[in-house]
Amino acid sequence: MTALRIQGLLFCAIAIGVAATTTAGVALAPDGAAGLLLAAPILLLGVPHGALDTVFAEELHGVHGLRGWFRFALAYLGAALLVLLAWQYAPQLSLAGFLLLSALHFSGDLAPGTRFMARLLYGGAFILLPALLHASEMARLFAFLVSPQGAAALAGVLHELSGPWLLATAVAAACQKRTHWLTGVEMAAAAALALLAPPLLAFAVFFCIMHSARHIVRTWHYVGARAESATRLGRAALLPMLGTLVLGGTAAYWMRAQPIEAGLMRLLFVGLAALTVPHMALVEQARWSGWINRRAAGPGCAEA
Repeated sequence: MTALRIQGLLFCAIAIGVAATTTAGVALAPDGAAGLLLAAPILLLGVPHGALDTVFAEELHGVHGLRGWFRFALAYLGAALLVLLAWQYAPQLSLAGFLLLSALHFSGDLAPGTRFMARLLYGGAFILLPALLHASEMARLFAFLVSPQGAAALAGVLHELSGPWLLATAVAAACQKRTHWLTGVEMAAAAALALLAPPLLAFAVFFCIMHSARHIVRTWHYVGARAESATRLGRAALLPMLGTLVLGGTAAYWMRAQPIEAGLMRLLFVGLAALTVPHMALVEQARWSGWINRRAAGPGCAEA
């Protein structure tokens, strides 16, 4: 059994377990400030998957040497800065754009060869389905990022779309199961988690155990899937992780006057939005190649 299949089955088991447990009334993620504990795994497991962008810069664009890496860092951070500026001057439009980009980016989790519509439904599941049963909590979380009126309006739109989206996702998962059973099960497990668990808990489980973990495994395959490849990934991720933590700590210091929950939610999601644009620019190139690296000596990761 491949590493990707093991990771996929692990996600399905945890997602279904969390969905079932929360449905039974067990509070895995208490409301209010206690829910901030969920931000820790998002940062600890989410940051490494983005830190591997240096691998794709090297493999896809041949970035090397001090001058090359300086130019790469300048372009990467410049793109992130533009997103931060957009969020400063047009927060509601930026939030809507971030949600759309996230849905498109998450759609890449599924195995190569999965139909576009199935990908789109899966990618949008964690954007729309939480609003079906947790619209008020979605509005509360959005209000940390935009005005309360804008947050309520956006949550209302997502709520209206969530029912048809759930039905379409269920049909697509059933159809997908006939051709690639694990992909169908992943779609169903993701939908159940997004629908039933509290939104922040659902996102933390998905982002860490599916999206980030799958990206790390695929990147390992992309550079050869050997023991020395794992060492290379660790070295490649170290400096970007440290830089991200320093920038995050600096931002947290400047926002220290804000209520802790509001400040952390802004830091977490606005930071993710800023890094998503340059991250997608690199990762989508690898995805469109079927996760096959022509330069690597080992096999590419062509299926989950």
